[in-house]
Amino acid sequence: MPITRSILEVAERRPDQLAIVGSHDRLSYRDLVSDSARMFAVVTALHGDQAQPPTPASETQGIPITAISLDSAFDTARIVAGLAGFRAVSATIDPRWPLDHQVGVAISTGIGVVISDSDALAEALAAQGWTGTVISVARFRERETAIDPAQAPSPSVRNGAEPFLMLFSSGTTSNPKAFLKSRDQYRANVSVSAAHLEPLPGVATLAPGPISYSLTLYAVIECLATGGSVHVADTFAPLEMSRRIEDESITRVVAVPAVVRALADAARRSPERFAGLALVVTGGANLPASIRDRLGEVLPHTRLISYYGAAEIGFIGDSRAGDGTWISVYDTIEVEIRAEDGTPAAESELGTLWVRAAACSDGYVSGTTDAKLKGPDGWATVHDQGRIAGGMLQLAGRAGDVVVTGGHKVSLPEVERAFDSCESLGEVCAVALEDAGLGSVIALVVEQDVVKDELLAHAREHLAPQFVPRRIYRLERLPRTVGGKIRRTETVDLIMQGRGERL
Repeated sequence: MPITRSILEVAERRPDQLAIVGSHDRLSYRDLVSDSARMFAVVTALHGDQAQPPTPASETQGIPITAISLDSAFDTARIVAGLAGFRAVSATIDPRWPLDHQVGVAISTGIGVVISDSDALAEALAAQGWTGTVISVARFRERETAIDPAQAPSPSVRNGAEPFLMLFSSGTTSNPKAFLKSRDQYRANVSVSAAHLEPLPGVATLAPGPISYSLTLYAVIECLATGGSVHVADTFAPLEMSRRIEDESITRVVAVPAVVRALADAARRSPERFAGLALVVTGGANLPASIRDRLGEVLPHTRLISYYGAAEIGFIGDSRAGDGTWISVYDTIEVEIRAEDGTPAAESELGTLWVRAAACSDGYVSGTTDAKLKGPDGWATVHDQGRIAGGMLQLAGRAGDVVVTGGHKVSLPEVERAFDSCESLGEVCAVALEDAGLGSVIALVVEQDVVKDELLAHAREHLAPQFVPRRIYRLERLPRTVGGKIRRTETVDLIMQGRGERL
C-alpha cells in the first residue's frame, strides 16, 4: 500500500483519525495532508533560494535532498511523512552522531537543506564550504504557517521508480554509507510487514526512539501506509510510556530489545496499564531469551515477535518463540548461505547470508562508499553470517563476529547468548584475542563482579568446548553506540590496552 495513497484515502474517509502523535503534539490525517502542502512549499523555496545549490547524488535522479536532524521524533516523523507525497528525497540524520559524520553525509550526498537546531552543525557545514541551507525547526514552522495550503500543490501518489528516502547504514563506528529507497521498494517492504507484523488499519502503535533508527522509521511508514496511528517519543521513559499505552489505547509497540526489557519492568510495577497491549514487535536477530521470558511473565496475554531484517534489504523473517535464534524466513524472500568461495554452503555450515527481495535497495550512494550491496543477479548481502538447517535461518553476527580458534569456527554472538540465563549478570561481550598457539582465543568481557569458576562452569554446561571462553575480563563499562549496542571492536581495543581487569 503506497503511503501517500493511504494517507489521502484515510483523510477522505476518516479525516479526524490520528496519524502521528507525540508526547505533546498530535496530527490527524486531514491535518497531515494540509501540513504536507505547506511544508513542501517551504522546502521548495529553501532549495530554490540558493545561489549555488549543492548537487544531489546522481542516484536521486536530480531530486533535491532535505535532511532532518532533530531530537523531536514528532517533527521528524511529520516532515518525512509529509514530503512523501511530492518530488522530494528525505533523509534522517541522527543528531547524536559524531559531528564529522553529520557533516560528511551532508556533503558527500549533496543534501541541500538541513532542518536542525544545532548551531555547531551549521557552523561546521559552513566551514567546509557547503552551499546549502540550515533552518531551525521553529523557523521552519513559522514559514509553514505563512503558507496558504489552498495555494500550494497537493500531495499525490508518485511513480514507483522515484526515490523518496535516503537512509544510512552506520554513523557510530565508521563513516555512514548512504542508500536510497524507491517508492516501489518501500511498497514491497510494507507489503511484507503488513502480512506478518500486524500494522493493521486503525491500530494505535507506539514506536519510541529516534526516527533516524530504521526500526522506528519503518514503524512510522508502515502505520501510515496501512491506515493506522503511530505514537512517537523522543526517548523511552517507562512511566510516561506506560501512561500513554493506557491513555491512548495503544495495542501494539515497536521497539528495540532494550526498550522491550524496560517495558516489561514497567509492566511489572503497573500491570493494569498494559491490559490492552496485544503485540510487541522488536527488531534484530538473537533476541535474548531473558527478555521474552520477562515479558511473558508479566504480560502473558501480549505476543512478542522478533523480526530480522537489514535496512538496505528490508524485512527477511521473524521468530516468535525462545531466544529468537532460529528465524522463519518470509515466503516472499529468498535466502542463501554461501561459503568463502561464493558457492552454496552445506546444510548447517556457517557462511555469508545472501538475500533476494523486492524491497532491496539498488546499491549504496557512490559518494559515501565503494562497497557493493547487490550483484547483477539481484542477490544482496550486508555480510551477516549464518547457517540454514531444516529450512530455518540462524544468524551468527556480522563477518567480524565469526572467528577461527584452534581450527574451529566460533560465532561470538552464540557465546554471548549462552550467558543470557545467568541471573543478574547483565550484558556481556565475547571477543577474540590473538594467541600464538591457537591463532586466537575466546574471551568474555563483563561489567559486574563475578566468580570466574562459576561463570566458566555455566559456559561448559551450555557451550561446545571450542566456544567456552578461555579468559574473563571486567570493564567498568562496556563501550556502546548511541543506540546502546556494545561495540565489539572497541572492547577488544580496551582489553589490549590493559584497561580491563583479568579475572
